[in-house]
Amino acid sequence: MTKYIIITGGVVSSLGKGITSASLGLLLKSRGYKVWLQKLDPYINVDAGTMNPFQHGEVYVTEDGAETDLDLGHYERFTGIETDRHSNFTTGRIYDEVIKRERRGDYLGKTVQVVPHITDAIKEAMLTAERKNVDIALIEIGGTVGDIESLPFLEAVRQLRLELGEKNAVFVHLTLVPYIRTAGEIKTKPTQHSVGKLREIGIQPEILVCRCDRPLGEDIRRKLSMFCNVPYESVFEEIDVSHTIYEVPIALYEEGVDVRILDKLGLEVRAANLVEWRRRVSRAIAPRFRTRIAVVGKYITLQDSYKSIYEALAHGGMEHNARVEVVRVESEELEKTDPAKLLSDVDGILVPGGFGKRGVEGKLEAIRFARENDVPFLGICYGMQLAAVEFARNVCGLKGADTTENEPKTPHPVICLLEEQEEVTDMGGTMRLGSHPCWLQPNTKVSSAYKEAVIMERHRHRYEFNNKYRPLFEKNGMKFAGLSPDRKLVEIVELDGHRWFVGVQFHPEFKSQVLVPHPLFDNFVNESLKHHRHARHDAKRNHNG
Repeated sequence: MTKYIIITGGVVSSLGKGITSASLGLLLKSRGYKVWLQKLDPYINVDAGTMNPFQHGEVYVTEDGAETDLDLGHYERFTGIETDRHSNFTTGRIYDEVIKRERRGDYLGKTVQVVPHITDAIKEAMLTAERKNVDIALIEIGGTVGDIESLPFLEAVRQLRLELGEKNAVFVHLTLVPYIRTAGEIKTKPTQHSVGKLREIGIQPEILVCRCDRPLGEDIRRKLSMFCNVPYESVFEEIDVSHTIYEVPIALYEEGVDVRILDKLGLEVRAANLVEWRRRVSRAIAPRFRTRIAVVGKYITLQDSYKSIYEALAHGGMEHNARVEVVRVESEELEKTDPAKLLSDVDGILVPGGFGKRGVEGKLEAIRFARENDVPFLGICYGMQLAAVEFARNVCGLKGADTTENEPKTPHPVICLLEEQEEVTDMGGTMRLGSHPCWLQPNTKVSSAYKEAVIMERHRHRYEFNNKYRPLFEKNGMKFAGLSPDRKLVEIVELDGHRWFVGVQFHPEFKSQVLVPHPLFDNFVNESLKHHRHARHDAKRNHNG
């Protein structure tokens, strides 16, 4: 029988439930248990696909094409466990399914209500874990205790625990224990109120994980234990880490959180193997080398908008014992500033995915700078498409070349709508999504990176390279290094004669993990390190000369 760990959050949002859940998943997996993770989100959107990155962060795409919450990225990066469409359920998706059942007559004339019909559907979603044949399922409840939107989910997990029994499910509550500087004191009252709200619902947390910026001390732990009705040995600190989020699993391991959870679930405490994880983290904390990589985008002001890209760069850095310093460049700034002023001291340039016309000319300037100055370049999805537009305009001489997404009447539509998308009107869940095969041309940079002939990568787009322009591009030095198996869709482009210039139609960042960096990010970071060394050597020679 699958055991369940149900993780709730209190006091404020953005406490890091996703990272805590992923860390616990890693620890339990390192002890030899088969683990699965799931995120339940209270918002009414059916999925995250139509949500603005400014508001919600990036949309994470699974192998089977689900557009999900970004926390699933943490799950995969930490644990290496593949998520799917059953790993993320929203209020909208739950209600949509219940309404469809009602329309079919599945409820046989009954009045459809939040309890039991919505809560039953939520429990059914959580029990997907039983079909996964796993030992332990970690269920993260999105939002904060006290939110109206979260109530059906909390009621459902209350019922689930009652039905499964106390040895088969455990409640873990992540909460904030703040230090009030003006008072010079650590305050427990917010956590007391948060736990009190849960107890009103009928949920008694059995383990408290306390986010704090300093050690709590025995007195504070005993106070939390007493007033939250949680045994002292089940009150744990999660102190802010200094260098990288990948320190969190080690901190929780040293606190013994996973051991306490296994004890609560009646499971054997097996030895944990964190040797390689510790090695990677030590490289992140004290690397031997450094490199600066510019990420040029229009959502650059928010960390979560390009979360998987930043983490994939960090993974590439750890692989090469280097710190990747990300230089965030607002693409609109490049439209009114000489690109050299913002990009001359970076070792690599990455243009990520995105939609719409805003900031496009700035991205094109960044791409041109990388191409003309032999700076390592990686273009992802929209970044690859814009690399084609820049090449068309400035190398092939196609004046006005563009993507029809931005200029439907462009004289040279080098990027155009997929044929299968021409009749699509709905926005949500209708793009080319999920994992698709790609055939790699031999003797290319990408075939050298992957060391495979056929790869599988995740997609999220509607537009593609226009095959009409293939001969002209090839004549001018652009190589089509990756194609769909039927050779009809361009998946990867490279430039002949350039140090490392690669554009990919897919999203490699979604498959990068701490212990298994993605081959493209591995190569890109390595080439940026080489460029850094060459630039430093040239600068020294010029100075001495």
